[in-house]
This record gives sequence, structure tokens and C-alpha cells, in this order.
Amino acid sequence: MLSPETLDTIVNRGVSEIISRDEFVRMLNSGRPLRLKMGFDPSRPDIHLGHVVGLRKLRQLQELGHQVILIVGDWTAQIGDPSGQSATRPMLTHEQVMENAQSYLRQFFKVVDEDRAQVVQQSEWFGKFTLADVIGLTGRFTVAQFLQRADFAQRFAEQRAIAITELLYPLLQAYDSVVIESDVEFGGTDQMFNLLVGRELQGMMGQTPQQCFMMPILVGTDGVQKMSKSLDNYVAVDERPEEMYGKIMSIGDSQIANYYELLTDLPASSLADLQRDLSQDSVNPMEHKKRLAWDITNQFHDPASADAAQAHFERVVQGRNLPDEMPELSLADLKEQADAPDGAIRADRLLVATGLAPSNAEARRLLTQGAVELLTATGGSSRLDDERAFVSPSAGDVLRAGRRRFVRFTG
Repeated sequence: MLSPETLDTIVNRGVSEIISRDEFVRMLNSGRPLRLKMGFDPSRPDIHLGHVVGLRKLRQLQELGHQVILIVGDWTAQIGDPSGQSATRPMLTHEQVMENAQSYLRQFFKVVDEDRAQVVQQSEWFGKFTLADVIGLTGRFTVAQFLQRADFAQRFAEQRAIAITELLYPLLQAYDSVVIESDVEFGGTDQMFNLLVGRELQGMMGQTPQQCFMMPILVGTDGVQKMSKSLDNYVAVDERPEEMYGKIMSIGDSQIANYYELLTDLPASSLADLQRDLSQDSVNPMEHKKRLAWDITNQFHDPASADAAQAHFERVVQGRNLPDEMPELSLADLKEQADAPDGAIRADRLLVATGLAPSNAEARRLLTQGAVELLTATGGSSRLDDERAFVSPSAGDVLRAGRRRFVRFTG
């Protein structure tokens, strides 16, 4: 039997819903090692803190003796699951999928214990599937059942396309549970439908239906939408220490307690105190945010890196000083992209050329927000807020975008 404190951490902290909760608790207390299924589609090569919420739960259960079965969705990633996006994802080649998978796994095992995890690929069983197998699988469910899924229902009502391959996605994910005889499957709340299909299919095929363990969706650094790389409101697991620390410091005060709950091991009593203090405005949120940023940076790097990242933040962001090291760009290389005979370049194109903005659209956003500044070697500064303005930087000048991105021009 688990202690009440341990059980509370497992089933309540960082948990949105468990189906069925009572059955899951009974299984935990049975003493039998459980087979914990986590599937991922390597449609992208990286992991952010939104994914870490679920990975931390897997690690907690590993430490209680349970077995993680990680399924590499090398087939479903080629189909593309639109969960929560209401749009069809582009299909990837198998080579692209496996390249992404290697990067994903390297980051996955920064949280989950590799020695207590088994990695399997869907191609081990779907590679042997025949047309008869596919038809047999599809015959177990109806289109009406699948149109109950929120994103499918919305697109159907709006008469927008739903590819037949997309309807296969939940079936293939469900069959994974049958093959590995999953006891518990983990996913975000946007995966509830798919997890329940797996539970139902196991019952149809004579297995004990898996429990569905769903974690909450982490709000991104913008404080509004779910953390997502496409929305540029994410903190990547592979982020440099200074960038990771700085991004966490950019979250709104209203998200501090939530990040502590989902991403740290702060004891429940301390978390309750923190929530009370923040709600009563009896503490300075900045200090709690610094401890949060240090804790998370330390998790993915080490104490020395977290200390250096904090010192960097205090010097550069709070003290508005320049970092000791920054990328450099020679004026000769910049001149090749000049828009005017005198070597001047438009402000939006300058941001892209220096790598401070990934696209012209992002460059324009930074400029209109007043987040771009040219710091001259002589100590002066000027804010750039017009995308069409021409800029002629000199050697030693520094271009700053936002509070953490810099580039120095060299002769």
C-alpha cells in the first residue's frame, strides 16, 4: 500500500483526469508492476516543458517500480493527428520521422529513466499488417463514433476536409495498446478520445481495458495559449541555460504557482503557502519566479549553469547591461544583403539577417512592439520601430531584440 502522501502526489498533482480513478488506485496498491504506455509521434524533433508535465509523472511511477513502454509512432506520424489543431498535418517520410525520433528520445531521457523504459516502434507490428487486418480493425467502430471527437465534429460541421487517413489515427494508436497490453496510457487532455478508443478496443479483444491518465495542458509563456513551438510561447528542453532561465522569467505572475505544481517537486505544503502568499500579494512574485527559473534550469543542466543563468539575467535584463558573450556578424557579410548603395539595410531585413528574428513577420512584430534597439559603440542608443527604416550599423554596435537576444557587428 502506498502512503497517503505518495498516492496524493501520483493521482492529484499534475493530473487532469483518470479514467477510471478508483481502478487505477486499486492497481497501484496491488503491488503488481504496471505497464505504462506513452506514445509519441516524432512529427517534430524537440520537446518543450508542456511535454515534461507528463514525463515527470512517468518518472514518479518508474520510481515506484512500474515499467514505461515508449511507443515510437513511426506509422501514425506519417498520417498526422490534428488533435486540438482542427487542421490536417502534413505527412512525413519515414526517414524524417526516424531522424526526429532520435532527437526526441535524447530529450525524453532527460526526464524519464532510460534504464527502466522499453522503446518499441509501431512498424514492428504495423509493418506486417495486411489490407484484411486494416479492414478488420476499421470494422469495429463507426464513423459516427469518431465524429464525436471535438476537432472532427467541428470540421465536419463547417464542411472542412477530414482525410480518411485521419480517421485511422485513433485506431492505430488504440491497437498499440492491444499489442503491448497496456495497463495505463498517458496523454494530454486533448488526447482523451484516442485513449478511450484504446480502452474500448482492448475490451473488444479480450484484454483488461487500460486506464486513461490525462495531464493538464501547460499554458505557454504568453500566459494565454497552450505551450507550442508554432506559437513561439515555449521553453524547449534543449534550451541554453540563459535562454531557459530568461523565458521562464517572462511568464506572467498568474502562472507561477501552476508552473511550480506541474514542473517541480516543491512539497505540497510549501506549494499551498506559495499559492496563499501570491493570492494575498504578501510576497514579491519576482523572487518566487527566480527560484522557479533556477529550479527548472537546474533540472535540465546543473547547479552551476543555473547560477550562471541567474547572474546573466540579473546583469543583462534587470541591470540592462550587455552580456559578456554574444553572436557576432561582420559588416562585410551584412553588406551583401544591403538595400541601399551606402550599405544600409531595412530594419526588418536586418533582424532576419542577424538571426534575431526567424522571419520577416516576426521581425515586424518585434519592431512594432518597440522591442528592438541599436546600441552604438560610443554609448548611444536608438529604438527601431519602423520596419521600413534603413539602418547603417557600425563596427562595435550591438543590435538588441527583446530582452535576451543580441548580436554585435564587427569590422
